[in-house]
Formats: sequence, C-alpha cells, structure tokens
Amino acid sequence: MSEENFQQTGSIYYRNNERLKRSGAQLEYTQEQIDEYIKCSQDAVYFIKKYVKIVVLDHGVIPFELWPFQEKLIHLMHNNRFVIANILRQVGKTSTVVAYFLWLSIFTDSLNMLIAANKRQTAEDILGKYILAYEHLPMWLQQGIVTWNKGSIELENGTKIRATSTTSGSARSGTYNIVLLDEFAHIEPNLAEDFYTSVYPVISSGKESKIFMISTPKGMNLFHKFWSDAISGENKFIPFEVHWSDVPGRDQIWYEDTIRNIGELRFSQEFECQFLGSSDTLISGKKLQQLATNYPKYRRNEVAIYEEPIKELWNEEEQKFDSIEHKYVMVVDTAEGKKLDYSAFTVIDITEIPYKVVATYRDNTISPILYPTIIADTARYFNNAYILIETQSVGMQVGESLLMDLEYENLLRCSSGNKKAQEIIGGYKSGSYIGVRSSSQVKKVGCMNFKTLIETDKLLFSDLDIKEELSHFILSSNGTYAAEKGEHDDLVITLVLFGWLTTQTFFKEIVDHDLRKQLKQQYMNNVQEDESLPDIVVDDGKPKNYIFMDKIFWVVDDGNTPINNNDIYRDYIPDLLKY
Repeated sequence: MSEENFQQTGSIYYRNNERLKRSGAQLEYTQEQIDEYIKCSQDAVYFIKKYVKIVVLDHGVIPFELWPFQEKLIHLMHNNRFVIANILRQVGKTSTVVAYFLWLSIFTDSLNMLIAANKRQTAEDILGKYILAYEHLPMWLQQGIVTWNKGSIELENGTKIRATSTTSGSARSGTYNIVLLDEFAHIEPNLAEDFYTSVYPVISSGKESKIFMISTPKGMNLFHKFWSDAISGENKFIPFEVHWSDVPGRDQIWYEDTIRNIGELRFSQEFECQFLGSSDTLISGKKLQQLATNYPKYRRNEVAIYEEPIKELWNEEEQKFDSIEHKYVMVVDTAEGKKLDYSAFTVIDITEIPYKVVATYRDNTISPILYPTIIADTARYFNNAYILIETQSVGMQVGESLLMDLEYENLLRCSSGNKKAQEIIGGYKSGSYIGVRSSSQVKKVGCMNFKTLIETDKLLFSDLDIKEELSHFILSSNGTYAAEKGEHDDLVITLVLFGWLTTQTFFKEIVDHDLRKQLKQQYMNNVQEDESLPDIVVDDGKPKNYIFMDKIFWVVDDGNTPINNNDIYRDYIPDLLKY
C-alpha cells in the first residue's frame, strides 16, 4: 500500500527509513487489511508464504516459498516448548526459524527472544535476516519500531529480540520467553555446557517459555547427547530430522554426484546428519555411538566430579567394614595456558574392574604455575591418588612443583636406559624421573590397551569431552593416533597413558587383580559360548587367519594335527597381552 493511503500526523517512518514504521505512528486500515491482519495472526505458515522475503544467492530478495519439512518444523516449534532439530546444511533452516520469530514478534505482545550462536557476528547475521524480512513487510503489518540495531530490536508491542554469542554470562542479563541456539553442535563443548547451564533455569521457570536447538552434527558432543536423549525419551526435547531426500531437487543423480565429489564419510556427516567420528578413529564409530555420557554430579575447583571418593568406613556396631578405601590413579597432561592445547587430567578408580573415570579437568588458560595446586588438591581428595604426569613440554616443571613446593609424594616415577623401555618403578631410584615421556612406543602400547579397555567395557566413563575428543582421535599420516586438525585430544591422551600404565608390573602390584587374565578368561568364555565357531578345525596345511581384537594372526599347521580354537588362543593370542 502506498503512503498516500495513510492518514498521518508527522512522519510515519522510523528515522526516515521508508521501510519501517515508527512507534506511535497512526495508520488508517481498510477492512481488507484488517481481515488479512487477523488471518496472518492466526496462521504462521500463511503469513510466511504470503509476506516474508529472504535473500537467495542466485536470485536476490524473493518470497519465502516453504518446503514441506519447513512447514512441519514451524508447526513443531509452535506446539512444543523444547525442539531439537538435526538438519543438514544449506536448506534454509535458519531462515525458517527467523520467519517464525518474525511472526511471533509481530503478533505476540511482550516477548523476550534471544538468538544465540557460537560467535556474536553469527548471531547478528541471523538477526540481520530478521531485519531484512521485516523491512520488506507491508507497513500495515508492522509493529512500530522502538529500538533497531544489529544487536537488538524492540517493537512497540513490547517484544524484544537480542543477538548474542553463547557465553555463560550472555543469558544471565535477562529473562527470555524463547531462545534459539543456532548451530549448537559447533560451539566449543565447555562453552556449550556453561551456556546451557545458565540459560535453562531462565527458560524452565516459565510454563510457556521455549528453547529451539538447531544444528548440523559435528562429532559426539553436547548436541549429540541432547539428540540421543531426545530420541530415547530421556529429556523433554522433541527431535526433528531432515534427510537430504526431503529437499526438492535432490534425487539419486544428485546423491551419486555428491558422493563422488566429497566421499561417503563426509556425505554422511554433511547431508545425512550422522553423528560419526572421523575416518580411522581409534575407537570404532559403532562403539562411540554406544558410549553413554552424563553430566558431572558437581564441580569442585572447576574439576568435574562424577563419583565421590570412597573412603574406608568401619561399622563399630557390627564390627566390620562397610566400605574399603578405594584406590585412584590420576593421569596428567600439561599445556602452557595460552588458549591452545588444554591442561587436562583424569582420575580413575582402579580398585576393581571395570575401571571408572570418576573426575576430569580440562582448561586451556590455566598457568603451569597454578596447575599443580589443582592437581594436588584433587589427588588428596581422592585418597592421595597415584599421579602419573606426562613430562614433555612443561610437564616436568609441574611435577617438580608438586614434589618440592606442595610436598606431594605419591608421584609415579619412570626409569629407562641401555635401550630398555620406560617402566614405572615404586619409589625413588637413581636415574629415575618423575612421570613418563610420551614416546612412540608408549603411545603405541597405550593406544592398543586403551582401545581394548574401552571396547571390552573394562574402562568406563561418562564425560562428554572425552567422547567428543575420541570422535576426532584418528590415525595420522605418520602412523600414530592424534587429534585431527582443529580438534583436541588432551583428555584422551591421559587415558592412552593410563592404557600404557596398566601394562606395568608396578600397576599390577598396587591392584589386586590381573587385567590380562580377566581379558583372556573373557575371550575363552566367548569362544566356548559361540556356537558358530567349530570346536575342532582340521587344517589342510595352508595358512589360516584368526582375528582377535581387530588383529589378524596367521597359523600354519602340518596338515595332520587338529587345531583346537582354545589352543590357538593359548599359543598365539598371549602375544597380544605380553606388554
């Protein structure tokens, strides 16, 4: 409608912007406009299809023609408080949510809405989509503008929209009715957890307040946990997923061409929304999918506590121990505190099998000068835990500080020399040193044993950061495992070193069990219970391959002697466990 159709007192424009109506501007509506306004207020999809415009790369500003899955998402958001959407890239997911926010802001009074993304610029770009769509609305559909800038908007009906980055403090400055968490899977794990912890109480305090968590997947992080829990019904989020075939124009030919261009793994992540780890991860993708995660019970000096230390408890009345003091090992990795690699440690209950990760710490800002205090305090809390420190880089400095300044003596030491591999020793020995040097042999043995522990459920954890790191812990070009480019592996390295530690004679002396015997017995039991394996194999003299824990062993017999499967295990498999 043209300006001449309006009865006005002074300018109706907000700050001379002819696309925006100012607060308090008086307009005269036709009956047709009134009917249309009412119809729009009752149907978000109708409003969006008829009046919302978006920017498309090849076509500029065009009307928003909703696809069926976009309409379904709008209805889902409108009818539910908690929605989590696992959606592939470049299909208008953000534009869909923005269009719904636009409808809400115009036809609902006094809403407080928050758009949060991994970067403030990203959040402001999303608000920019809202601004563009708003400016292309007919003026008779608009609310008058009170505040209008790239970070916040306020309309004359009292509704406010704010754009921010996902920091723990960004949601504490106000109370919000609706929060959009955009690309939540791509937020740093510690920031994502802190932000959600801060924003959820604000949302949950209302009866109609909402959270929309929209993202493409990126490994097995907090978004993956929310998604998995939504699928299993463990939380209140309603899951919504878009397959590539739901997008008009994407057919079998498109599928085959795209697979050829980017490969199957990347296609699965980008277009099939799979929460896969990277290719060649140390722990198989299938096992990673099965690993359950949970939040810590609480944090103590920034240390995530999953289980309290178990102390010795004597029952005087019954003259017996109600609990025996548990034994713990802390494995420590140290960085320089320059926001690059993380200083990290894990505390592991080694009292019995399965071992359990009961506490974790990860921080990329902590100074090596302050780090020993956190280590010593946590180790004392966990029954004076044994501490194994990786001593490359500044690790030796941290170890010396623990011993000399903080007088913590329960530090594991290593000795080596004369081409002997490093080994843990009990107590001080001439030529020994605090901690372990992360050599290629230590990593090789550690990775093998850590993999075995995880995939046979002999080492349990529920820490989300560990799972996230494992989904990017891959075989590198030099034949060793490490974090892929742009990712971190500091917590995983502590568990790799723990895997190495379990092979040491000293470790077997401080625990009352033999891990290797238990693994061997489990394998023997599995062989005996598996009816698909023949009890006797008569060899024909040709090489035979037997697979154990993803390793292939070749066995050659003279062709006359029957080979029993248990004999194969007894004669050949122990080589796996000799370390």
